[in-house]
Amino acid sequence: MIRVAAVGDIHLGAGDRGACRPAYEGMEGQADVLLLAGDLTRHGTAVEARVVAEEFAGLGVPVIAVLGNHDHHAGEPHQVTHVLEDTGITVLDGSSTVVDVAGERLGVAGAKGFGGGFVGRSAANFGEPEMKSFVGAALREAQALGAALEGLEADHVVALTHYSPTVDTLLGEPPEIHAFLGSYLLAEQIDAGGVALAVHGHAHHGTERGRTEGGVPVRNVARPVIDKAYALYHLGGARP
Repeated sequence: MIRVAAVGDIHLGAGDRGACRPAYEGMEGQADVLLLAGDLTRHGTAVEARVVAEEFAGLGVPVIAVLGNHDHHAGEPHQVTHVLEDTGITVLDGSSTVVDVAGERLGVAGAKGFGGGFVGRSAANFGEPEMKSFVGAALREAQALGAALEGLEADHVVALTHYSPTVDTLLGEPPEIHAFLGSYLLAEQIDAGGVALAVHGHAHHGTERGRTEGGVPVRNVARPVIDKAYALYHLGGARP
């Protein structure tokens, strides 16, 4: 069994140095990999990214992340990525990585994702340039996730996003904002990509467990939802 730890929406600021590190010490004995599902910082600055890097570097297990909307706010996502990767954290953006776990290959494909809504309640690529731009961003992010999944050779595949691929894990959030919390376009790529588990954050008032239309288990690991340092899932059985 592969032990996958995951958490999102930790929102660390410049003054949070040392705030969460103690909860992750000794992780090597608890998990084989740690996934960070975006919104690692409050405002997406390089200064905040350095705090994140210090908190999660050198844990003894691979740490793999995607950025969230907060990590883009300051317009410095490339600097945030650079700071994290300098300390050994792998940041995925329409890309994938493979981790060897006791002879088993765990593949992780990651993209931030975007909003747009879900079947029957989604935005259309029609009308004003602003609407086309919004839907275009959702399409590009879904395509990026699909490209990351394509050709990924692994025994077990996890899709890591910030935005949700299913409305299931948004239960608890006001329906009026579901279109800003995820997109069914992500689920289409997940269902086509041989994914064993999909992990996301972003929906602070949502629900932990759900599924795509194709039956792939989805887990919302936003820290306010799981209410602990990280959730732990096991891959290799019939289901996580």
